[in-house]
Amino acid sequence: MESSKVVIIGTGLVGMSYAYSLVNQGVVEELVLIDINKEKALGEAMDLNHGLSFSPRKMKITAGDYLDCQDANLVVITAGVNQKDKESRLDLLRRNALIMKQVVNQVVSSGFDGILLVASNPVDILSYVAWKESGLPSSRVIGSGTSLDTSRLRYEISAKINVSVDNVHAYIFGEHGDSEFVVWSKAFIGAKPMLDVIEDMNQIEFDDLEKIYQRVKNAAYEIIKRKGATYYGIGMALVKITKAILNNENRIMPISVLNEGAYDIENVYIGLTAMLNREGVDHIVKLKLNEEETKKLQSSASILNNHLQQLYK
Repeated sequence: MESSKVVIIGTGLVGMSYAYSLVNQGVVEELVLIDINKEKALGEAMDLNHGLSFSPRKMKITAGDYLDCQDANLVVITAGVNQKDKESRLDLLRRNALIMKQVVNQVVSSGFDGILLVASNPVDILSYVAWKESGLPSSRVIGSGTSLDTSRLRYEISAKINVSVDNVHAYIFGEHGDSEFVVWSKAFIGAKPMLDVIEDMNQIEFDDLEKIYQRVKNAAYEIIKRKGATYYGIGMALVKITKAILNNENRIMPISVLNEGAYDIENVYIGLTAMLNREGVDHIVKLKLNEEETKKLQSSASILNNHLQQLYK
């Protein structure tokens, strides 16, 4: 691309973990920080600028306002109220939906015509809200979805069988929350199906799969209980999504996308594998799920759809 400009809305822990990772990896030419607390955004921009001599590339980092969204390639929304201890992601719905509507309306009012990436929770529902409010094609409004959950899954598997996480190919589908599930039928270690690995190795058994799933599903609650919030992992996940878009990678990732008939579920935003490039979502990469996985996807989509119906009554 001739230029690469990213605007981050929300300079909380998630937004700044993302910004810090962007700077350290030298992903963009221009980075703009927007926050309701303008002084905080300015302070964060100053702090990042002071480390540019250690960054791999020249960057322009500023605190700005919504007019800066006009020529941005990507606007990433991390703004919202925090998830509390023992609070499910869906409990955040009504508090964050109003914030999302206000933010998106100001973004599009600037003349923005790029890609919207939503990281605020509950991310699937808020991605749908962002899409509805923006008027943009669904291919250009995406959520971080189950990208972090999938990374957690791959870490747990790699730690269990002592193999590089890069050789673990497995996905979490569904809601970024309690109804998410592992697509075990399409899990591979290298080119070897997970079920064959279990039969051939002593390190892992079928019972371990459920334990791994439970650790992944409850990871956010466990982290929040210990340190109050999760932010490093999602910050790095957002960078991976950003690079896939800006570098036109055609990378397949598990993100929150509008289903639009790919699976026999409601047209909700939900975590599925999709190919990403500079146009946003090129297409959903449909997997042939088994009967149990199909039911889990339908159940997860139904939960999200019920919440959307309550929100849009």
